[in-house]
Amino acid sequence: MPVTFDDLLTRARFLAEGRPRALLGITGSPGAGKSTLAEHLVRALNGAGEPWVAHVPMDGFHLADAELDRLGRRDRKGAPDTFDAAGYAALLGRLREERDEVVYAPGFERVLEQPVAGAVPVPPSARLVVTEGNYLLLGTGPWSRVRQRLDEVWFCELDEPERVRRLVARHEEFGKDHDTAVAWVLGSDQRNADLVAATRDRADLIVPVSALPPGASAA
Repeated sequence: MPVTFDDLLTRARFLAEGRPRALLGITGSPGAGKSTLAEHLVRALNGAGEPWVAHVPMDGFHLADAELDRLGRRDRKGAPDTFDAAGYAALLGRLREERDEVVYAPGFERVLEQPVAGAVPVPPSARLVVTEGNYLLLGTGPWSRVRQRLDEVWFCELDEPERVRRLVARHEEFGKDHDTAVAWVLGSDQRNADLVAATRDRADLIVPVSALPPGASAA
């Protein structure tokens, strides 16, 4: 039977049962729908009552452009070594252990393409934290510590031509002209996508784009 959005809601609720706080990771290649799925999950699980699910994107751990320039990595922003992976792993550890006070996570401003410190509060009432990003299943360097801190990791999957189309559209939306967007998607983004795709078999669950709720589009 194909996985449905209701199946995902049930699985997420079950993950949070019997734990002081559960951490759910959502991964997949750029443009596969990680953020869309995470946002819809959090909204549906929280419903109209007191919020008990928090959303903490990995993108807040992008290195700032000034640091990427210093390191000579600006032209491949989004690659594994352009993030503070150790800082991200440490935050996941704090989210698991520090449940009596607010834990602040960095956010990411897509218009500026820059991280923003202290932008995402995770309150003590959050019994489930949903985090999403490309490299949650990467087994090298400090990334290997990320998977250890997550209770489950789901892998979003989207047909390659559609994933590329949507990713080009996203880059255009945030300021790149068409030719620059295509070159970036087929160059730097594709190398990252291939790396992420190689981690697929380590996921606890494969989530096809058909599992997104009606009206949602992968992004």
